[in-house]
Amino acid sequence: MKEINALKLRNNLGEILDQLNKTGEPLLISKGRKAKAVLITPEQFEKRFLDYQVEEKKKEMLEKILALRADRIGDKDSVAILRELRGYEK
Repeated sequence: MKEINALKLRNNLGEILDQLNKTGEPLLISKGRKAKAVLITPEQFEKRFLDYQVEEKKKEMLEKILALRADRIGDKDSVAILRELRGYEK
């Protein structure tokens, strides 16, 4: 992994982006001798962070389900009500 400093990145952004697209090798961005960021291609981002995106969607769906549950009328769930209406439970 090649390392470049923030000043070089700022001065040569176009060149660096072209190099990144050509080689596909991630670039480590440093500032003050410390690594601050990593520059990767969009394809690498999608590949590496797909799990994170899936987890975020799962959380959103769970929140929606819990919100729908909160809107229920009464304490019984729908299956118990249907069984009671059909005469299965007394």
